[in-house]
Amino acid sequence: MEWLKETIDYGVIGLLGLMSVTALALAIERWRAYRCINTVEFKDRGLLELELTRRLHLIATIGSNAPYVGLLGTVFGIMLTFYTMGQEGMVDSGQIMTGLALALKATAAGLLVAIPAIVLYNLLLRRAKEILITWEVEHGD
Repeated sequence: MEWLKETIDYGVIGLLGLMSVTALALAIERWRAYRCINTVEFKDRGLLELELTRRLHLIATIGSNAPYVGLLGTVFGIMLTFYTMGQEGMVDSGQIMTGLALALKATAAGLLVAIPAIVLYNLLLRRAKEILITWEVEHGD
C-alpha cells in the first residue's frame, strides 16, 4: 500500500496543482481579452456574449470539482491508515495521526484550489455582464 501514499502525494496533490495553474491561466487570459474587447465592433449581442463567456466554464468546472479531487485524496489517506492499522495490528497514535494528516492535506489542497477558482469565475462573469450591459446601452436594446 506504499503506492497509495505516493498516489496521494504526487497524483492527487499534483492534479490539484495542475488544476490551480490552469484556472489561473484561463482567468488571466479572459481578463486580458475583456480589456481588449471593443463593444462597438459587435453588431450582434449573441456573438459578443459568446466571446465573453468563452472558456469561463472551464474555470467553473475546476472550482466545482477540486473539492472532490481533494476528497478522493482524503479517502485514499484514510484507506492507507486503516490498511496500515490492519497489517500491523496494534498501531501507535503517531502512525494514525500521520495517515490522517496526509488525508487532510489533500482536502485542504482541494479547497485551496476551489475557492480562488470560484472567486475568479464570479469576478469574470460579473465583468462579462458589465460589458454586455454596456453593449446594450450603446445599441439601444
